Amino acid sequence: MESAESEATVTTCYRHPRVESHVRCTRCDRYICPDCMREAAVGHQCVECVKEGARSVRRPRTAFGGRITAAPMVTYVLIGLNLVAYLGELVRPAIVDRFGMLGAGLTGPDGGHYVWQQSYPAGFRPEGVVDGEWYRLLTGAFLHLPPTEGTFGILHIVMNMVSLWNLGRVVEAQLGRVRFLALYLLSALGGSVLVLLMAPDTPTIGASGAIFGLGAAYYVMARRLGADMGAVNRFMAGLLLWLLISAGLTSWQGHLGGLLAGGVVTLAYAYAPRGPRRSLVHAGVCVGVLVLLAVLALGKVTALNG
Repeated sequence: MESAESEATVTTCYRHPRVESHVRCTRCDRYICPDCMREAAVGHQCVECVKEGARSVRRPRTAFGGRITAAPMVTYVLIGLNLVAYLGELVRPAIVDRFGMLGAGLTGPDGGHYVWQQSYPAGFRPEGVVDGEWYRLLTGAFLHLPPTEGTFGILHIVMNMVSLWNLGRVVEAQLGRVRFLALYLLSALGGSVLVLLMAPDTPTIGASGAIFGLGAAYYVMARRLGADMGAVNRFMAGLLLWLLISAGLTSWQGHLGGLLAGGVVTLAYAYAPRGPRRSLVHAGVCVGVLVLLAVLALGKVTALNG
């Protein structure tokens, strides 16, 4: 009789029924063995309660809703993609003509590239976005001038990557990876779409449009955070001065389009009301900008095709 009562009072771990236990989880009050015990502020908790508590703890976020990260991984990846694309150009120069941003052009029977016209002779065929090559709107932003061509040559990619390194680390740290990537890609698309609208027959390449978008983001975020605007204003003055100078050297349309798209997206990031719906507002504005760019591009292509 005594042995039956002693066996009835034996308690075991709810996760390991064969292990005797006399300690309860302070959260769910179930018995736990030493292997299942986790130190808590008071007593011990079981594994499941610790996991549940971790899910309920809010992760720290920046002033713009982005998750705090230890390293600007997206910036590193974008730089890496640009460098890989550049190496590809060196091995196969035809990549520039195949994937560079071009709104409308013609390929002749001799394989040469000619200026677009709606009525073209037999043997010629259209090329560019007007021929359904929509990917050029984005791929052109990852290509740069070959080392010995154009006004800048290899300095083209060097200057862009240095700018991306300096701006990307700051902007990504504040926005978080997802918002930063959306900003970068929409800025790149904004630059390409303005090129399509205003200079459809001009081939353009380079990450400058996206970088101008990051510059706009840097300015908007500094204003929102109440930073010392002296250095920021000097930076923006230099950026706008380069926009004017580049009108005679590079594609100012791509720079301006990236600047405008990046500014609009970052204004939404910076001034959306805080709360559970802030992320929805951010996503909605990004989708809205994407739809607007798509409509503008489609309208221009339709007009070019008559």
